[in-house]
Amino acid sequence: MQNITKYLVLIVLCFHVQSINAQDTIQKPNNHERIEALKVFKETIKKQERNFLKKEVEKINQRLDKGEITNNEAEVLKKEVARKRTLNIENRVAIVDNQISLYRRNAYLKNQDIEKENRIGLMISNRSFSIKGNKRVPKDDVRTSNDLLFAIGFNNAIIEGESFNDSPYKKGGSGFIELGWNWKTRLFKESRFWRFKYGFSFQWNKLNPKEDLYFVQNSNLTSLDNFSTSLKKSEFRVTNLVFPAHLEFGTLKKMDRKDNRIRYINNKQFKIGIGGYAGVNIGTQQKLRYSDNGNNVKQKIRRNYNTNDFVYGLSGYIGFGDTALYVKYDLSAIFKNQIVDQNNISIGVRFDVD
Repeated sequence: MQNITKYLVLIVLCFHVQSINAQDTIQKPNNHERIEALKVFKETIKKQERNFLKKEVEKINQRLDKGEITNNEAEVLKKEVARKRTLNIENRVAIVDNQISLYRRNAYLKNQDIEKENRIGLMISNRSFSIKGNKRVPKDDVRTSNDLLFAIGFNNAIIEGESFNDSPYKKGGSGFIELGWNWKTRLFKESRFWRFKYGFSFQWNKLNPKEDLYFVQNSNLTSLDNFSTSLKKSEFRVTNLVFPAHLEFGTLKKMDRKDNRIRYINNKQFKIGIGGYAGVNIGTQQKLRYSDNGNNVKQKIRRNYNTNDFVYGLSGYIGFGDTALYVKYDLSAIFKNQIVDQNNISIGVRFDVD
């Protein structure tokens, strides 16, 4: 029995020695790569601390702008945070430098990241036992994100003194398209429920008059008139560049990215947006298509038609995830200085693609 025990111990020791030798053989060539990675990590530390400093200075400037602190107090605070971040860089870089030196002297060491690991150890008879715990690098919480806006739907006009059912514009044929880019900023650092959404977009609002009507401009007066022949198509389009802004609320889903950033996205979450827009008219065009002596004629007439140069209105949406029901209404009249005001109204579907 004793002989068997001796043999077993001998086998275990041989296996242990082989494991150590194999480990040394595998790890030695990797130490150079580890050292190079730590050198890169030193630059990451500097960049991270500078970003933190920039955010702290911005907060101090905000307090200064609000009148919460004086110029002298602001300068003192800036010097304090700058000193803190400088010391942080020195201390953290020193830790990494020590790790690099350790790798250069000892080829047998395992890959360790001092910035990410804490060890509690015990050594007995030249043998060490340790418990390893991970310490994560702080995540960069991104409060502002951006997305693509695309909306499409029906368009018409509310005419002063007339019922919507008596509108001279086709309900099905008239439509709108909106394409733009938005930014979304969480209003509170600790809450993701309230956001301010803003950006820019191009709006194409189209009206298709019924029957054989088309727009005619006589000096400062714009009106609908009957065309001299049957019209196959009558389309009036106004193109606007607007800057929308909405207060959006609803839950967001937290998403940890591999680039050490935290983002919040509206992934299958309920949302509501209330706000408006303002901008300028950048183009007005009328398209006519008809037959003349057996020939098909297409006309594109680009002129002002007395449309308002400045546009503004109210808008809102309610939806789930990236998709929402969207309504917008121009408070500014389509045509300026007319006897009867006409205000553009649109309803459709809106897509905010993260």
